Amino acid sequence: MPPDHRATFRGLVQTACGDGTLVKLTLGKPRPDAGDLRNVYVKPVTLKRGPEFSFVFRHATRDVTKNHPADAAVAEVTRLLNESFFDAHLFTTNQQAQLESQPDGAARLRTKSVAATAPAAMHDQAKQYLIPADAPWLRALGVTNDRRHPRDGMVGKFRQIQKFAELIAQIVIEADAPTDRPWRIADMGCGKGYLTFALAAQFGDAAEVTGIERRADLVDLCNRTARACGFTHLRFAVGDIGSTTLEPPDLLVALHACDTATDDALAQGIAANARALVVSPCCQKELRPQLTAPTVLADALRPGIFQERQAEFVTDSLRALLLEWAGYRTKVFEFISTEHTARNLMITAVRPPTSAAGASTAAALTARDALATRIRAFATFYGIHTHALARHLHFPLLPTSPDAPATK
Repeated sequence: MPPDHRATFRGLVQTACGDGTLVKLTLGKPRPDAGDLRNVYVKPVTLKRGPEFSFVFRHATRDVTKNHPADAAVAEVTRLLNESFFDAHLFTTNQQAQLESQPDGAARLRTKSVAATAPAAMHDQAKQYLIPADAPWLRALGVTNDRRHPRDGMVGKFRQIQKFAELIAQIVIEADAPTDRPWRIADMGCGKGYLTFALAAQFGDAAEVTGIERRADLVDLCNRTARACGFTHLRFAVGDIGSTTLEPPDLLVALHACDTATDDALAQGIAANARALVVSPCCQKELRPQLTAPTVLADALRPGIFQERQAEFVTDSLRALLLEWAGYRTKVFEFISTEHTARNLMITAVRPPTSAAGASTAAALTARDALATRIRAFATFYGIHTHALARHLHFPLLPTSPDAPATK
């Protein structure tokens, strides 16, 4: 009698929920009767009433979140697999499992062991760092001392690394992660590699991480440190953000890439159809000479400092809007307190699974055209006629004639 793969998978889910090893669970490939439900993402959370599991139901135009205790969570996953989805991917601290079902009831289960990792820290718990303070690479790069404490002047950097790890953990939950191969991750303009090493440590052998940096001495230092600390899946190479060609990444990171280098990095990620993009812009200079204050703002924007901040706002707002137009779910937020760094704006963009499948509907195309119109209106309001990311995407910021195509 053939094995019941669906029952085996249900048992794996029950065990992961019961012993606290669940990292995340994703349900995909909707059944014909699933309506507009596209995906469901499950992750552990701790509420005042105790540990539970958060279900995020991704519909075409909205997200719905529901929390369930362990037994109810297992029952809900079973129901969803029976009624709404063909496929499921389970990620635990020591295993990955993929269940693929067919309309005729046949199912295939694939499992593989992974390096043991700690589940993401949950709120209402004592603080547990995703990147342990005793990591050898932190000491090798001068972040921590022999007592495993941040060195003088490196407390902010240590907190930045931990915040970055928390951010990446959330993106991994939201992104349509590859399950048949390691993630491909590129850190463009990685500098001394603090966050590149954090990515490599966080993913383990589930990712191939490449850091790109133009300064050869830093590349040599990082490669030596990677070898000394046993990172076989991490490498650094000399290159520029705008001209380096990489194997298409699943996750592209560019932190503090100066001026239009941020746009170059975003364009590379979009062109590669990357699953997720993470950038922290700085030195937004391109738009300032173009910025024409509307009459009502002319007096307020006369001081140079306000002009500079307005240019930053317009630059990054356009980036976020263009990422939405390109098909990504985009968030803009403060990455870390200005107490630790003034360059604290973060833009993240995650490609929904529907984009990965190339799905499009008349309603989606109409919404995209409407967004394009609003983007042009925003640019016109501030007198902006060109923007690096818009050029990369062949998106004309100036309104076109009625007979001209909206986009190239």
